[in-house]
Amino acid sequence: MESPVIPFVPVDDFSPEPDMVIEDQRPQSPLRKRARRSSTASESGRSRVMVSEESKDPVRDDTYYMSDGSCVLRVQNTLFNVWPHVHRTILSRDQSFFGSLFTLPQGEFKEEGTSDDHPIVLQGDTAEEFRHFLWAIYALPSELMIVRSPKTDLSRLIDIAKVSSKYTFKSTETWALDAIQEYLERNTSPLFSGNPLIRIFPTLSTRSSALLDSEGQIARLIRLAQMCSHSRLLDTMIQLLLKLMTDSLHYSYLAMTLADEFNIRDLRGAAYLQVMQTSVFVCPGESNGHTYVEGDIQETSGGPQRLVVSPVQQLRLLSGYHRLAKAWERLRAVPPQFDHAPSCGATWHQHGCTQSWTDFWKEKTRSEGVLSLGSANVLGRLTIIVKEFDKWGSATYMHHDCKSAARRSIHEKVKQIQEALSDYFSEGGEY
Repeated sequence: MESPVIPFVPVDDFSPEPDMVIEDQRPQSPLRKRARRSSTASESGRSRVMVSEESKDPVRDDTYYMSDGSCVLRVQNTLFNVWPHVHRTILSRDQSFFGSLFTLPQGEFKEEGTSDDHPIVLQGDTAEEFRHFLWAIYALPSELMIVRSPKTDLSRLIDIAKVSSKYTFKSTETWALDAIQEYLERNTSPLFSGNPLIRIFPTLSTRSSALLDSEGQIARLIRLAQMCSHSRLLDTMIQLLLKLMTDSLHYSYLAMTLADEFNIRDLRGAAYLQVMQTSVFVCPGESNGHTYVEGDIQETSGGPQRLVVSPVQQLRLLSGYHRLAKAWERLRAVPPQFDHAPSCGATWHQHGCTQSWTDFWKEKTRSEGVLSLGSANVLGRLTIIVKEFDKWGSATYMHHDCKSAARRSIHEKVKQIQEALSDYFSEGGEY
C-alpha cells in the first residue's frame, strides 16, 4: 500500500552556509515507503488467548507436537502439544501467564487445549519464536551448554528472551538475557578495545543482505533491551551502534531511527550529528526522474552520500545545524570562563592573565584548522583548540594553575555540549 504524498517541510528564515550539505526535494507523486519492523502491543504485554476462527487447517509441529501431550497450543498456523507435567508445572512456574491460565475456571471453554480442533490460541508470536521458547524449556543441560560455544544462535536467544518476557517466565528470561550479553561481549570484544573490526555486524558501504540482517538483529536487540528493561544490554547496544555508525551511514541512519523510536537520548544526539556531518539529506519523493524512498542511501559523484530521511528527521537535522552554528558563534565571541587560582592574585596580575587567555582564544578560534571544519562542528573545533592549547607551552603570561583551569574549562564545555546534544536536534523552540 502506497503512502500519501508528504510535502517538503521548509524551515523559515534559514539559509544554510556553504559547508552544509543538504538538498531540498519537493515530492511530486505518491511515495513508496520501505517496510519497517516495529514492536507491537503484544510484545510489551500479555497475549490474548482466544478460540481461533481461522478456516485454514493448522499443521502439527515436527518437534513439539508430542504424541503423549495433553495441552494443545496454536501459534499462527502451527499446533504444539506439550506434556502434562510441562503445562502444569514448567509452564506454570515463575508466576507466569500460563500459571494463571491453567488455574482459571474453564466455564464454557473447558475443551480448550484438549484437541487439535479446540487448541489454546496464542496471539502475537510466530511459530518459530514459540518453538525456540519450547526448546529452552525442554532442552537437556548438555544442549543448553551450546549458548556458551561459538555455535550460539543469537536469533534463537532473542526469541527465547522475548517470549519468556511476554509470558513472565522470569528465570528463563534472565537466563536468555545473560546468554545474549555474554555472547555480545565475547564476540564484540574488539569493539571495546578500540579495534574497528567487529565480527558480528559488518561495516559495509553497500547495502548487502549481510548488512540488512545485521541491522535487523541490532533493532531486535534494542527493542528487547527496552521491553525487558535490561539496562546493561541497552548500554552495550548503544556503544556498539556508536562505534558502527562512524564506519557506515547505514548504521548512522539506523541509530537515528531507533533513538527516535525509543527516545534514547544518549544515542539520538550522536546519531543526528553523524548524519548531519556525513551526508546530504533529502525528503522522500520524486525529483528529476529519481525516486527517493525513506531510508535509502545513494552514492553521489565525488561527494557525501545522499540519505533519504523523513520530514520530521529533516527538520531536526536543520534545527541542529542552525543551533550548533549559533552556539559556536557565541562561544567564539566569549571564551569559556574559569576561576583564577588564589596564587595568581598574589604573584601575577589577573588582568594580564585574563588578557592572555582571551588573546589565545581569539587567535585559535580563527585558525586555519578550526575554519576548515563546518561551522556546526562545534565539538571538532573544540578538539582542535585543545590540541593547540597543549602546544602553547610556556609562551604565555598566564599563571600555571590558571592555565590548568583554562584547559579544564574547554573540556567542561565539550562535555556540556555532548550531554545536551540531543536537545540541539529537537523540533521546536530555541536552544
